[in-house]
Amino acid sequence: MSQQASPRGTYLQVAELVKARIEADPEMKELPSATELMSDHSVSRGVVLRAFKTLQRDGVAEPSAGGRWRVMRDGEGVDRRPLDERIADIIPSEGLKVGAMFPSAGDLAGRFGVSRPTVTKALDKLEAAGVLASQGQGKVRIVRAVPIREERS
Repeated sequence: MSQQASPRGTYLQVAELVKARIEADPEMKELPSATELMSDHSVSRGVVLRAFKTLQRDGVAEPSAGGRWRVMRDGEGVDRRPLDERIADIIPSEGLKVGAMFPSAGDLAGRFGVSRPTVTKALDKLEAAGVLASQGQGKVRIVRAVPIREERS
């Protein structure tokens, strides 16, 4: 897409073209990168970033880890709670009792689609809160307390 006489609104055109790609490909999970869109449509980075913001405002996409944007589809529920809360939910959902071994950081990284260091930080928060305890040099973690979910208004 070349910028003709008026570049105003170009980001809206890019956003509409991206929406059309999303509708045409029901398997699409991530938006193309900013670099790809800049190259495909011959626009500046600022135009692409404004298009991304328009897609976010329209509920079509949201930012994800690593500077990428993920496609949001109707009916998709996404858990937006902090990672440590989602990890703590494993205890009651899998019926883990006090003293049971907790899944490893590598296993949790795969489950939640994040890096091991990110999981380790969340596990450290759970240890500080007294939910988990670590044993030994390999950081084997065990359940120290079953978390009680508070109802929030």
